[in-house]
Amino acid sequence: MAMVGLFWITDDSVYVGAEPVGTAPGVRLTTDGVETLGLGRGESWKWSEVRAIDVRDVAVRSAARRLVSLAFDALVAAVTGDGEQPPAYTVRVDSADGTTEVSVLSAVAGEIYTPVEYALSRTLLARLADGGTTVGELLAWRRDRTDGRTPPRAEREALLRKWTGSHGD
Repeated sequence: MAMVGLFWITDDSVYVGAEPVGTAPGVRLTTDGVETLGLGRGESWKWSEVRAIDVRDVAVRSAARRLVSLAFDALVAAVTGDGEQPPAYTVRVDSADGTTEVSVLSAVAGEIYTPVEYALSRTLLARLADGGTTVGELLAWRRDRTDGRTPPRAEREALLRKWTGSHGD
């Protein structure tokens, strides 16, 4: 798996947030459509039924503030031994049937996104919903990546720009 923006990309699926384990909630994007996962979930929509996908409550900070926050969290964990669950944020799927909201766990290290990655991720969600970009493009990138690791920030932002058709911030 590799993380790019708000997305956890595996060989066959793209998750908004972390890939859920067990009964944890999640949102999976496939070439066929969107699925909600977890206990009490199981809704799914074909891409033609999806009107919009958006996110709320995402932790966003500048790169400098994110670095300070990561250092502080590492210090607290080292001193107290307390490793917390990553924070959750909300994924909203608007379809012909109405609106569904799912709380998902953050997939990024430190659980804080930069403003650029956040904005580009939201644009990519809109492009996926309107058919301007396909999940297949993200999966093809993942399959071509032999190491499976998350790319550095500049490369993640370049990928998001490519997938959204954006040329600047």
